[in-house]
Amino acid sequence: MNKSELIEHIAKQADISKAAATRALEALIGGVKTTLKKNGSVSIVGFGTFAVSKRAARSGRNPRTGAAIKIKAAKVPKFRAGKGLKDAVN
Repeated sequence: MNKSELIEHIAKQADISKAAATRALEALIGGVKTTLKKNGSVSIVGFGTFAVSKRAARSGRNPRTGAAIKIKAAKVPKFRAGKGLKDAVN
């Protein structure tokens, strides 16, 4: 399912217009991004938790040349599925 199919699904299930569903989805995505940018986490009970994890600096190899390169430390978004989502999939 891609974004437009998800918007269509939201509109149909909530009995709202596609424009309203688009605004709702964009608001959700924007809220998650803003919170993660501030190093916060977003928990949706029954679905999962979005959080920020720190990845340490490390050395790697350029696959083309084999030369050693340094990879900077970074913050990466993580998602941990909740019990409700896990149960629904299994």
